Amino acid sequence: MSDAPIAPRAPLQLRRVHKYYGASVAALDGVDWSVPAGSVVGLLGQNAAGKTTLIKTALGLLRPTRGEAQIFGEDAWDLPAAVKARIGYVPQVITLYPWLRVRQLINYTASFYPHWNDELVRTLALNWAIPREEKVGNLSVGTLQKLAIVLALGHEPELLVLDEPAASLDPGARRDFLRTILDIAADGRRTILFSTHITSDLERVADRVAILRAGKITYDGELDELKDSVKRLHVTAEAPLPPTFSVPGTVRLKIEGNEALVSVRDVSEKIVDDIRRNYAATVGVQDLNLEDIFLELHHA
Repeated sequence: MSDAPIAPRAPLQLRRVHKYYGASVAALDGVDWSVPAGSVVGLLGQNAAGKTTLIKTALGLLRPTRGEAQIFGEDAWDLPAAVKARIGYVPQVITLYPWLRVRQLINYTASFYPHWNDELVRTLALNWAIPREEKVGNLSVGTLQKLAIVLALGHEPELLVLDEPAASLDPGARRDFLRTILDIAADGRRTILFSTHITSDLERVADRVAILRAGKITYDGELDELKDSVKRLHVTAEAPLPPTFSVPGTVRLKIEGNEALVSVRDVSEKIVDDIRRNYAATVGVQDLNLEDIFLELHHA
């Protein structure tokens, strides 16, 4: 009998999820995906890739056309109150009660949760310069976003889902927000999923990345593995390269005369040596940052 520990259930899981708008527009096209417990996952995708639809469907805010979404093993469309209390969510578009003062809104939100960390909320509101006596409707877009994040963190959720959480924050506020996310994730007890188009933010805090393209997850894995697997080769041959020039694992290829730029998945020393020998070429191997990798994979 094995003594290996049982892996914890994925807090968020999608099975063959389709979501159609109208008769033919597929926002999600058969998504199979799970978010591992204790991970910080960045969801990447261009505009209209379906990121917000995926998040809302995963949380039970939209009903899938086909397939199944689960949170902590429960049907996301029909979550019990006890499971909802384990989730924190900040939507892309913040809609709060404009007539309430910040202090009143915090107290109102706290009343819905059996556990609420008053000290954490007070500290974050102070550090992020959120005026407690101001009316919510008078707050700037950036301050409103910070307030929404504070409200999502107050009950210390096990699953925190953020849709473009730093889009309206200035660089200093974004740094503070990311530091908070790192502090929350440090003990490994919480799971964080956030959608963003700011790849530099994702690189600072995420340990995993999922790429959504045309309603499908095209990559799901560790961030470091992705960065290690995609490289750019700069090939300079003694003679013009033929139109048939190719490299195994090519993501993107551009040839100009005797030079070529090749983005490659899973490049190896053998591949590089073969290019050097077969084309009498020098080959430079370049590391790429996440933004470059995302653009290369998207335009492949």
